[in-house]
Amino acid sequence: MLDVRRLVLLRELSIRGTVAAVAAAMNFTPSAVSQQLAVLEREAGVQLLRRSGRRLQLTPQAEVLVAAAGEVLDVLERAQASVESTLTSVQGRVRVAVFQSAALALMPTALRTMALEHPDVRVEMVQREPETALNETWARDFDMVIAEQYPAHAAPRFPGLDRRDLTTDSVRLALPPVDVCLVPLTDDDPGVALLDAADMPWVMEPRGAASRHFAEQTCRRAGFEPDVRYETADLQAQIRLIESGNAVGLMPDLVWAGRSTSCRLLDLPDPARRTIFTAQRMSSADSPAVTALRAALEDAAAAQRDHA
Repeated sequence: MLDVRRLVLLRELSIRGTVAAVAAAMNFTPSAVSQQLAVLEREAGVQLLRRSGRRLQLTPQAEVLVAAAGEVLDVLERAQASVESTLTSVQGRVRVAVFQSAALALMPTALRTMALEHPDVRVEMVQREPETALNETWARDFDMVIAEQYPAHAAPRFPGLDRRDLTTDSVRLALPPVDVCLVPLTDDDPGVALLDAADMPWVMEPRGAASRHFAEQTCRRAGFEPDVRYETADLQAQIRLIESGNAVGLMPDLVWAGRSTSCRLLDLPDPARRTIFTAQRMSSADSPAVTALRAALEDAAAAQRDHA
């Protein structure tokens, strides 16, 4: 019979691409991973890997086993959830990946709810970019992801992930206060203000982020190429650059949760809303701990809307 742990290593190789990446993810040495894959090949009785330059390529037979490994992991995850659902209290561990504005605005309330209502659940949070985190949740690095989707920029879809919308927020043009703005931006007309902002330095997230794509496309539709002088994934740093008069940017409303700002916030000529959602594997749908955290996040999102 094929060894499940070795099948998992083969699946990890199909996801991560190299033996070194598998070793890092699984806390093995590269040589141990290679040895286990060689044993699996002998057990299967067929060639599973072939060299392609410096990389290993999976054979069609290996791809069959990778699909089977995914099905086995789903069965085991459903079994674990079923066992946990028979317990008298909600307990266990939930690993959640979250992007920055959700970590600031939603997670503190949700974590407080979990601590009070489900003290036996250990929630572990890691900040990740949504596009990366969705893939990592599908790959089983996380149990849940809080992700975002901007207009005209669909978030990646992965098989077996159950997506549920949490909330939406407006994306607005954030201008410096009048007294520190380097360029006179006093017109409150959204179209005029956006064109005036073409002469200012812009701050945006690094390339590849959905917010960066949305911001660049918004500027281009308005008729100019933004001068992106500052790049940072830290939205708090972006806010300070705008408040101090050094930049302009497009900011989602959720970043202002629990804080005031001296920025001038204007709607865009074509008002835009960002969608924030959770995603988890369908095989963990019956997990009491994951279900409890999702409910806590939905309550936190509702409370945030009420206070907006």
